[in-house]
Amino acid sequence: MRYLCKIIGVSRSGYYNYFHEKSVRKRKARNAADEIVRDIILKAYHFRRRKKGARQIKMTLENQYHIIYNIKRIRRIMKKFNIFCPIRKANPYRRMAKATHEHRTCPNLLQRQFKQGVAGKVLLTDITYLSYASGKRAYLSTIKDAETNEILAYEVSDKITLDIALNTLHNLKRNHTHFVKDAFIHSDQGFHYTNPQFQKLVKEMRLGQSMSRRGNCWDNAPQESFFGHLKDEMDLKNCETLDDVKHEVRSYMLYYNHYRGQWNLKKMPPAKYRQHLLQVA
Repeated sequence: MRYLCKIIGVSRSGYYNYFHEKSVRKRKARNAADEIVRDIILKAYHFRRRKKGARQIKMTLENQYHIIYNIKRIRRIMKKFNIFCPIRKANPYRRMAKATHEHRTCPNLLQRQFKQGVAGKVLLTDITYLSYASGKRAYLSTIKDAETNEILAYEVSDKITLDIALNTLHNLKRNHTHFVKDAFIHSDQGFHYTNPQFQKLVKEMRLGQSMSRRGNCWDNAPQESFFGHLKDEMDLKNCETLDDVKHEVRSYMLYYNHYRGQWNLKKMPPAKYRQHLLQVA
């Protein structure tokens, strides 16, 4: 026995203690307690059919079930029971064709100052693709409040024409008739946003317009981050039609704005954090 213990690198006392009746009972009790915590964590993990990482699970437990677990405990249980969160995939989305001579770029008013202390002042917009049904592709355009991370307007289409950006603006106008002073919309230099029709509609809505530097995704990083989370957490594998995709996007937007807590928003979901800002203003 001494020889075997030496090979596996344990002491003889440790070996015998591991198989002692008292130690066995402790391990069984600990495993039983961990299984109870596992089941509670899985409730948060599957909440509203959106898989989550440890931090999202912690916030969901607090916000939805009023249960507080240490994040180290959550990570230990996830590792023990092989509960994995989705892995962010690189975005292969390619920017559209370069703007023609009648298209005009705008200066970068934002300068990466995403958090300016006022809800509804900095509005971020962009377009991404959504793959579904074995090779089909839809496109999603969104407008996001940089202060609260709330998605204020969006549009889903099977075409990436100018209409998808214009319709997103129209949806914003319909949902929000009043904007704060000096509010502006920030985007990349894609042809949708340099188009005269888009810029005219922005001015009609009395919004300013700002653009990232060419080829610099960090100038609109929160919007890119949102698309990454959305693709990780949405379930498009059962979508067969564009209407199916629209239904899934609508469901996700409800979840994201009203239920999905965010670490940097005092663990609140965006809509609740917006109300919090209004109360403390």
